[in-house]
Amino acid sequence: MEEIRIFCENDRSFHNVKLGTPLSELSEQICSTVFDDKNNVELPVLAALVDHQLKELEFKARVSHQVEFIGYNHPDGRRTYVRSLCFVLQNAVRELYPDKVLAIEYSLPSGLYCELRATKAMEDGHPDVYYITDNELDGLKCKMQEIIDADLPFHKLKMNFDEAGKLFLSNNQPDKAELLKSIGKFTYSVYTLGGQTDTFYGPLVPSTGYLKVFDIMGFNNGFCLQYPAEGNVSKVMPMKRQSKIAATLKEYADWCSIMKVRGAGTLNKTISEGGAVKLINIAEALHERKYADIADQIYARRDKVKIVFIAGPSSSGKTSSSKRLAIQCKVLGLNPKVIELDNYFVDREQTPKDENGEYDFEALGAMDLDFLSTQLNALLSGERVELPRFDFKEGCRHFAGDFMQLEENDILIMEGIHALNPAMTPAVDNSRIFRVYVSALTSLPLDENNNISTSDNRLLRRMVRDNRVRGITPEGTIMRWHSVRRGENRNIFPFQENADAVFNSALIFELPMLKYYADPLLRRIPPHSPAYTEAIRLLKFLEYVVALSPDEIAAIPPTSIMREFIGGQSL
Repeated sequence: MEEIRIFCENDRSFHNVKLGTPLSELSEQICSTVFDDKNNVELPVLAALVDHQLKELEFKARVSHQVEFIGYNHPDGRRTYVRSLCFVLQNAVRELYPDKVLAIEYSLPSGLYCELRATKAMEDGHPDVYYITDNELDGLKCKMQEIIDADLPFHKLKMNFDEAGKLFLSNNQPDKAELLKSIGKFTYSVYTLGGQTDTFYGPLVPSTGYLKVFDIMGFNNGFCLQYPAEGNVSKVMPMKRQSKIAATLKEYADWCSIMKVRGAGTLNKTISEGGAVKLINIAEALHERKYADIADQIYARRDKVKIVFIAGPSSSGKTSSSKRLAIQCKVLGLNPKVIELDNYFVDREQTPKDENGEYDFEALGAMDLDFLSTQLNALLSGERVELPRFDFKEGCRHFAGDFMQLEENDILIMEGIHALNPAMTPAVDNSRIFRVYVSALTSLPLDENNNISTSDNRLLRRMVRDNRVRGITPEGTIMRWHSVRRGENRNIFPFQENADAVFNSALIFELPMLKYYADPLLRRIPPHSPAYTEAIRLLKFLEYVVALSPDEIAAIPPTSIMREFIGGQSL
């Protein structure tokens, strides 16, 4: 029997194996578990990176490869687990509710928001939701557990275009069939589980027995599918009922349905049929209405509110939102003035350090909170203050005669990562502050049971902007993203519900626009790069999106949030 040579990253050794050996067999021979040094625990192998590309353990090696086995402590391991869990949920729903369709809508802080729906939408375009009871949820959970306990295998197979299209239509998944049609593939990868066939756009674990930790909890009109926490795989993420964020996601999903854009497939169809410019105009009009609504809320409280704090995660469009909100406030007769919170850093030597001994500029302690509160209270009292300027090169603040005083119709607008954290201004009267949370809360799914990650959406935004104005390569953006996300989880997401208003900066046309810019950037990342695996994942995701043309991109107005990332902004 012919042998091939495999280099395993886990033990840094070469291994001679028989041609066609599945990765599952190789894993049993070399390492059936991976060590999570962060949490000091052994984890089962869920998938593998083969030449830096994610593969299921069913994959058979037929040439020499470099292989790294991964578990839940790896981002792609977590995605593999969640995809597999979604298939188990899908099978349970089909068995218990054969006349309903599972809709996996969008990400929540505690998992994935799901609904059960009738096979056809109501006349107004809204989905006909089946309101599942607590007892029914218990039954659904028991059915999932039954499938998991049976340790049923997942098997991958190929279908041609016609076969896959007929399958999805027979599964009452017209959005998935439309997506398949819009991308024009001749063959399609699908998985089988217990007699059911479906696709979740990526590898799955070997069998259902790997999915030992999950839960489902009632939420709004549907329920939340929960999976293990990143730092503790023995239990699910704690349930966080963030009603403002959930309501914003729901509102956007409903709006997409009204626009007849139910998923990536119908979005692709709209663009292919020449409807992109119309969609751009309507989406931008929606944003303008939202900015005006927030400005109205601020104006209604003008007798008390004098400060507007704006916060949000990376690449949410906070800078553009600050400027457009300021314009809407001016329309109402208010006079916005801007103070940059970055000028209130403590001197460099007083900056706290992280666990690696590096300066932690994102920590709340990196800001001079006492000085900030003193100046804000002075301004609220009508006093004239001299604003600081922080010299990032020298690491200290200085003053250059920049004075400010608030008049009757003046209002301060301040943007920063800690702006929703009440600990930033504990000495300032909270009733004088209006807080706005800005984020790209994408709730447009790929299809009925595959959502689009809001984090991926923002990563693509940042990549395009970093390359254009900051001189940072796509590889550099990807390698920094984990640190960015860690800071968001610590400093921004826990305080989302403190917002008086939430602005969703997502635009229905932005993924087709971002594909035009991001696709060639991602293709520059070479196979030996540590960012290559993520680049391939994002490229595969973008394969399901039809890109806008340069003429269609030119129709995006100069005031659009998207112009903050692609250039041409007039604000």
